[in-house]
Amino acid sequence: MIRPPRQTRRRDSTIPLINVVFLMLIFFLIAGTISVPLDPDLDLVDTADLQGREPPDALVLHADGTLSYRGQGLALERFMAGQESGAVRIVPDRNAPGPRLIEITGELRRLGATSVFVVTDKALE
Repeated sequence: MIRPPRQTRRRDSTIPLINVVFLMLIFFLIAGTISVPLDPDLDLVDTADLQGREPPDALVLHADGTLSYRGQGLALERFMAGQESGAVRIVPDRNAPGPRLIEITGELRRLGATSVFVVTDKALE
């Protein structure tokens, strides 16, 4: 009886994958050493003790969805009437509702704001 030839499975070679990983490793080692290190005599500014406050020219969106400007509640129409430039900054509370923020930015654009900036806290850790 003649047996059909056994089909041998061709294994995928991992050599190309190893080569790509090795080249990436070399790239990142070289790219990481290109930047010049900081001067060892340089003392950077320590901002850990600074009090976090909103910019004085920014709208503040509180957690309950209300707006204030320089500590006073106000309507957006009155706020936009007093603006010289078309750029508006909003400082939202961390717990402020997202749909309310989107609603306010849309209304500011409708009232003539050329750009709306959302001021956030960027952690360095």
